[in-house]
Amino acid sequence: MIHQYKHLIHSTRHFENLNIQAGSDYRYQDILSLESFELANKEISSWDRYESTPLHSLSDLASDSGVSLIAYKDESHRFSLKSFKALGGAYAVANLLIKKLKEQGIEAKSSDLIAGTYSEITSKITVCCATDGNHGRSVAWGAQKFGCNCEIYIHSTVSVVREEAIAKYGAIVNRIKGNYDESVHIAADVAESNGYYVVSDTSYEGYTDIPKDVMQGYTVMVDEAMKQMEEVPTHVFLQGGVGGFPAAVVSYLVESLDCPPIFVVVEPTNADCLFQSAVNGEPTVVHGDLDTVMAGLACGEVSLLAWSILKSYVPHFLSIQDDSISKTMQLLANRDKPIIAGESAVAGLAGFLIATNDDTLKSKLMLNENSRILFFGTEGDTDETMYKQLVGRSSEEVMRGV
Repeated sequence: MIHQYKHLIHSTRHFENLNIQAGSDYRYQDILSLESFELANKEISSWDRYESTPLHSLSDLASDSGVSLIAYKDESHRFSLKSFKALGGAYAVANLLIKKLKEQGIEAKSSDLIAGTYSEITSKITVCCATDGNHGRSVAWGAQKFGCNCEIYIHSTVSVVREEAIAKYGAIVNRIKGNYDESVHIAADVAESNGYYVVSDTSYEGYTDIPKDVMQGYTVMVDEAMKQMEEVPTHVFLQGGVGGFPAAVVSYLVESLDCPPIFVVVEPTNADCLFQSAVNGEPTVVHGDLDTVMAGLACGEVSLLAWSILKSYVPHFLSIQDDSISKTMQLLANRDKPIIAGESAVAGLAGFLIATNDDTLKSKLMLNENSRILFFGTEGDTDETMYKQLVGRSSEEVMRGV
């Protein structure tokens, strides 16, 4: 099974970050913390239809790749959004509205917002953001759920399917001609001009508070996974993007465990801003159209807050070509118990399967028969058309065994 990845090792790049603070106490509580996780968990777990997403044991794949255990956290079941992003953007919207109400002397919580108790006030507030798709869907969903307005900016290569998925939650969706990073700057400019509030999953100079809430929401998923696992993982392979998702996972595990796992961040070669930042030892912008099938990872600028955490605790960075993605989606779809995984969900798993075909890289990553690997399948078929194109069947056909 894993040998079909062997030819991909030649197009895969690895960088080892020798500047990590191995064994040191976690020191970024001002960005993400277990204390703030408790607040996020209390709010998010109170939402309608909240439930822990499944953790699948892929024992056959573990045996084939020569490790002890493979666990796959399946976020395709998260609320109605099919993505872990539902935990971040929506939580940040709720927190923003709660803080704005507090400024007027009103103590509120998510349930008050959902009930529309203060809709006369919240309906005058507009949130906005740039997105590759899933984050914007979460922000739009949160705005509808909690009672405010929403305006979203998408770049030129975001699919029409993703655009429509955002718009169905009542958001105004604007398409720009540039790439993701340009849409981030446009959203910020519009927000400043119109008095909107940016709810972004990336942080930049002068904009840090709300991205903390977005990332903190993601830690709910990490807590669920650790409660579901029978043993603590030795390795966690993580998709890259701007860095918010891996930073959330890393922060939670480093602060909560005496012996944290080895972290490996995996990115598409055409949008490997975290890889390049690790190589250069500082945040580095990747220019160009950022073209990759892994739509949710098509980011050229790192989140500054996320990078502070990743540079300190992530020893390994991989960049991979798109060739492995449809193969990995099909691998999960064709199981006896199928798993629906979108194109951005499988980067970590694809990177692992490539690495297991190279003895030198396996040694560097310390992968062996005792390794216990955790993956976060961060999305399902959030773009149904793209999923069918890459897998050859729709998710419905996959689940019916057609």
